[in-house]
Amino acid sequence: MTQPLTIARPYARAAFEHARAHAVVSEWAGKLAFAAEASVDPRVSALFGDPRVEPRALATLFQQGGETGDTDFTHFLELLADNRRLRELPEIAALFEQMKREAEHVLRVRVRSAVPLDDAQTQRLVEALQRRYHSEIDLERSVDPSVLGGALIDVGETVIDGSLKSRLAKLETALTN
Repeated sequence: MTQPLTIARPYARAAFEHARAHAVVSEWAGKLAFAAEASVDPRVSALFGDPRVEPRALATLFQQGGETGDTDFTHFLELLADNRRLRELPEIAALFEQMKREAEHVLRVRVRSAVPLDDAQTQRLVEALQRRYHSEIDLERSVDPSVLGGALIDVGETVIDGSLKSRLAKLETALTN
């Protein structure tokens, strides 16, 4: 079975290229975020695959209130509906947002720490990450008591593990070998 991300990737790429070419990337990001949120609503997702609902009629549920019927975004939704890919909207929106950030040189970083980081610590971390990755940093902070101390920093495909839990596990391995 094909993974949703594999299916979503070409649609997200096509949507991003079109939006970038027409200088409407932020507008499309908002519309896709709305459509993705609507697609996970149980009342809407129950309609996917329902033979009584025309795919293009279903596509109208993913348009924001003032959206007219003949826009590029509407045509994109109709294309998804015709190909029975509306349920992939959350993945398409996430990939689109990732492409948008890459184009804007903004890197999303998630930090999990045992205790909340104060503003000074956060600022030092952001500055260090900006120097290392030569990008603006969009930092998402969370508290995770299982870290014990230190922090886990998730930068896309790289994880910087500065947690006490990790250090203790390494020490245990060294002592038992």
